Amino acid sequence: MKLNDSVRMKLKTLPARLVLLVAVLFLAATTALTQPAAKPQTTPAQGADVHARVTETLIDSSIPDDPSVDKMLAIYAPKVRELDNVIGKLTGGELRKGGIGAGSLGNFVTDGILAEARAKAGNSIVLAVTNAGGLRKSAIPEGDLRQRDIFELLPFENTLVEFDLTGTQVMTLLKQVVSHRDAQSGARIKYVNADNKPQLAHARLLIDGHETEVDPAATYKVVCIDYLWKRTSNVPSETEGNYSVLGQAKKIEPLGLTIRDAVIHYVKTETAAGRNIKMKLDGRFSLDRTASPNPEETRR
Repeated sequence: MKLNDSVRMKLKTLPARLVLLVAVLFLAATTALTQPAAKPQTTPAQGADVHARVTETLIDSSIPDDPSVDKMLAIYAPKVRELDNVIGKLTGGELRKGGIGAGSLGNFVTDGILAEARAKAGNSIVLAVTNAGGLRKSAIPEGDLRQRDIFELLPFENTLVEFDLTGTQVMTLLKQVVSHRDAQSGARIKYVNADNKPQLAHARLLIDGHETEVDPAATYKVVCIDYLWKRTSNVPSETEGNYSVLGQAKKIEPLGLTIRDAVIHYVKTETAAGRNIKMKLDGRFSLDRTASPNPEETRR
């Protein structure tokens, strides 16, 4: 390990301690971690001479423990251990990211968002949406679900927000879901491929277990992550082709719950009720082959 002469490390490097320290740094970072804004503005770089001297210092058992580091680790150690807690069981196959709709992994996350939003704000919420890019784990294997799996899947501190949208705005929202290949729960969507790009053909909402046509004049409650909403607010030049319709909602109500905490609580609730999490490909996205020139997987 290369260290600056002015830095003196007195941490005993046992493998378990290193793992714990890395995990602590990860937990500390997630308290302020958010998805990066799209296309940040850049300024021309200016060169500067940099001078540095380094020496190699062997960190081994001869270096005594640093009490201040031990004190810091003691605070986070219980939280790190919690990451390995089994919170549920996954059956029916592994969860995987896919194409449009983000596959079974996107279905799992949005089902959890919808369930927890309804538990917090009422069953009148009919639709949940999140972006596929926020799912940072490509697969979760069948078997025990650990808290660590959800932290790795959803490392960002995005929170859930309720939006009151007209039926027309809901259809605009679903157009973006399809074109961005994002994930949703609460709708049945048919799409077509135009130049190998998915486009919304038709959508119905699942209300009380029944597929219902979207009434353009009606108001529907939708839950999304704040990232999709704030991205529009913070980057006005990026409104075309993104989720700017969220900023036009009649009512916007933060739910005070992160997407990660919502999904963790969803898994725990299902487990407490004696239900496993099931890998689910339920046809919420279906390719309309009668209108599409490019065949693709029908069920997502």
